[in-house]
Amino acid sequence: MSFDKNFERKMFKVTCADCGQETEVPFQPDGERPVYCRECYRKHKPQRRFNDR
Repeated sequence: MSFDKNFERKMFKVTCADCGQETEVPFQPDGERPVYCRECYRKHKPQRRFNDR
């Protein structure tokens, strides 16, 4: 499988569910879950625990 350098990912404009800032995401939101800007996503994402396997 090769990677096409000319491939452009479709981006979707959304409003961050936390701060209200307009941003773009590389997926179409389904309306079921909140969508966050990059900064707010960092605050909301679960912490990784390396001992859980």
